[in-house]
Amino acid sequence: MARQHQILPSMDNSAFYSVRKALPSRAERTEFGRALRVWLPHEELGQWDLNARRDDPIELIKASHEGRLEELIAIRVARMISSPYGFLRGTAVVMASDVAHLPATGVQPIICGDSHLGNFGFYGSPEGELVMDLNDFDEAHPGGWEWDLRRLVAAIWVAGRENGHSEDDCYAAALACALAYRDELSGLAQMPLLGRSFNRLDLDRLEASATDADLRTRIHAAAKTARKRTSDRAAPRFTTTESDGRRMVTDPPLLTRPDDRTADAIAQGVDDYLPSLSPHWARVVAGHTLRDVAQKVVGVGSVGLRAWVVLLEGSNPADVLFLQLKQARRSVLARHIHGDNAWHDHQGQRVVEYQQALQTVSDPLLGWTTIDGLQYYVRQFRNMKGTVPLVDITAQSLADYAGIVGRLLAKGHARTAGTSMIAGYLGTQDGAAVALAEFARRYADQTEADHAALVAAVKRGEFPVDSDGGAMGSAFRPGG
Repeated sequence: MARQHQILPSMDNSAFYSVRKALPSRAERTEFGRALRVWLPHEELGQWDLNARRDDPIELIKASHEGRLEELIAIRVARMISSPYGFLRGTAVVMASDVAHLPATGVQPIICGDSHLGNFGFYGSPEGELVMDLNDFDEAHPGGWEWDLRRLVAAIWVAGRENGHSEDDCYAAALACALAYRDELSGLAQMPLLGRSFNRLDLDRLEASATDADLRTRIHAAAKTARKRTSDRAAPRFTTTESDGRRMVTDPPLLTRPDDRTADAIAQGVDDYLPSLSPHWARVVAGHTLRDVAQKVVGVGSVGLRAWVVLLEGSNPADVLFLQLKQARRSVLARHIHGDNAWHDHQGQRVVEYQQALQTVSDPLLGWTTIDGLQYYVRQFRNMKGTVPLVDITAQSLADYAGIVGRLLAKGHARTAGTSMIAGYLGTQDGAAVALAEFARRYADQTEADHAALVAAVKRGEFPVDSDGGAMGSAFRPGG
């Protein structure tokens, strides 16, 4: 029977924050983490038993479609059946149900909740520098650090297989990720809290971290592309000037314009979002005029949820800003942490605050709003976003990249809570990393079997599918 034991209180409990409250020393926390090895020996991290599964994955997928736009579900399904990796990307709900019942230490920082390879990437810092970090937080929530690390190493193994690499190569990449997570967390645990909060991976550090020439080439090319992904550069491609002003160019079913009533509601939602920003950035956004609204289909896991792109224009037509409003629902982790009781009054606010907790620097235009009773978070749509392409990646590059994302995941966790305890638990030996690599292999097998089950369900007519609207070119493209 899986052991679950919550050690840390909810990060949302304001009573937890007090400079007058005496806290255990760092040494005491580290020692407590070491003691957890008796509770949960490292080798148990490798467990995966299909017979212990509580929920049917096909039924979980069906349940996750409730409340989505019916006409877009066929696109989502098409993207999920494209490959086992596409399935993994779209089924955070399935893996959350699985890992929630596995042995865990109970140390619960803020976690991403959906830490597959596609959810790490480039974006622009407020200073305009290109940085790399976690970049998807729809499922972010307090939870077991093991949950994020298990999802990441499993994704690495699945990606390795899809690139045609041997099982030994997949093992090496998963192991590199887990070891990098351990080493980065151990180093950060020794840093002052304030210094730890400023740690980040800019482009220079990223390129220096890549020992493989193929990976350095990929990073350089991806960075060059990301720098071009800004609102002003997107405007000529995505907009046209009509008699009533600048408008976005539609591309059904992936980019469509809403009816007038919905467009008005979105415009009001953008106004309502402004108070969620700091005063300076609220003034910056308010210096623009809303010109157009469109619904854009993005990612895999998000398909079917409402996602609006808003075109804003400043006093000079060259001054263009695209905002994205994405519907936010309860994290797939939430029911496994606190059942049906809600911790978060506004799910968009949850996404924003946990993104700011996990990222060293975040989009200054992050905020939240409510439209027609649905909750959204808001961010820049074009903010030098990009990702390192994984298609046809070499085995050595995959292992190298796995180490980079392992360090980034550790950095995010270390910004929130439990760092010394996790570091104490992992220690300096390789036992935990070896066990997690073994879990990755077992769960990669499970993912392939689940993908096959979904394909079979589609053939039985249990799900709609739209192969044209679902075309993405590759399951390794970025986004949730």
